[in-house]
Amino acid sequence: MKRHAGAANCLVGSSGYRFVHPGHSLSLRQAYMTQFKPAGRPSVIPRIVTRDLTGLAGFLRDVFGAEGEVRPGAPTEIRIGDSIILISDGGGVREAMPAFLYVYVENADETYRRAIAAGAETIEAPANTPYGDRRAMVRDASANVWQIATYRGS
Repeated sequence: MKRHAGAANCLVGSSGYRFVHPGHSLSLRQAYMTQFKPAGRPSVIPRIVTRDLTGLAGFLRDVFGAEGEVRPGAPTEIRIGDSIILISDGGGVREAMPAFLYVYVENADETYRRAIAAGAETIEAPANTPYGDRRAMVRDASANVWQIATYRGS
């Protein structure tokens, strides 16, 4: 990425020109980073392929208060807190692939109880860890493992 010689507010990158509003500070690195992924997206987004898309979406809604709508034929974007998870049925191309995810919540004990009520099986009951997390671990009906934690300080 380099500045275009003829325009103070124009950057040239591999995908063409990008205009920067005069008076806005945008480093060349920031300008480049906005071109390879959608704005506001993190660099890594976990994706879970499941045989039961609506069941997993419901579990995430019930347990973690997740938001998102199932979109048949496309990955479903689920938001939990400030994070994104993509879930899909694989579209007949990908096999089911469970995940192992660590999720921070306001109250690990309460979230654990909701997970059990939603059909998850206990792997570890809530307990305090030496590094300051109150943590539990469950497995959902799609074989995904969820570590549920609340940071309590070290």
